[in-house]
Amino acid sequence: MAKRAKGKDVLLPAPRGNRRQRAVFVFTEGKVTEPKYIEVVKALVDVPVNVHIANERASDSKRTPSDLLIQAVKLLEKKRHEDSKAGLPQSMQTQVWCIFDHDGRDQNELNSLLTRAKNCGVEIAFSNPCFEVWRLLHLKSVNGAFGGVCGQVARRLPQEFYQVPGGIKHVVSEQISDRFAIAWKRALEMNAQHPEHLALPSRDPYTNVYRFVEHGMGVTAY
Repeated sequence: MAKRAKGKDVLLPAPRGNRRQRAVFVFTEGKVTEPKYIEVVKALVDVPVNVHIANERASDSKRTPSDLLIQAVKLLEKKRHEDSKAGLPQSMQTQVWCIFDHDGRDQNELNSLLTRAKNCGVEIAFSNPCFEVWRLLHLKSVNGAFGGVCGQVARRLPQEFYQVPGGIKHVVSEQISDRFAIAWKRALEMNAQHPEHLALPSRDPYTNVYRFVEHGMGVTAY
């Protein structure tokens, strides 16, 4: 059963019997790291939703944040129609997420994408400069700006991460197991260093991947 943290609501209870589960579709900018992370979380705990990597077979050229959002909006519109036709309650309606990074991109472009996603109902898990900030938070607190350079984050990861089969991009259970609570706490502390009025792309470092874990996957501990 997925666990519940104090003061935090999980969108869905753990499934019982053959009861239908909420479908969650996620478009990932990364071809390896983010899908591997999701795969490991699913192996560590009983995830109470059906999580699908929506762009699993997409080429690198079709993985820009703009591409992801275009595909996500289209899929969400389709799923909303299907959910409405099926008469699904709010708690069972399909979620569509995008996971992408700042990675030195134009601030105005990113602000525009985040605004469009919010207006269209697509959920975003965003990191600055990259997803590796979330991985690093499982090990230590993160301080100091990275200037949009993901390599600076990667250099703070332990050498053991580079030695796993598949290399640094592959996430394995030993890297995150039993560490969600502390990573979540560190993320909130790190994000709190930035004023509320500051747009997300201007917050360095930053990540809200924990929102996807909690509100997308319905998991509050692993």
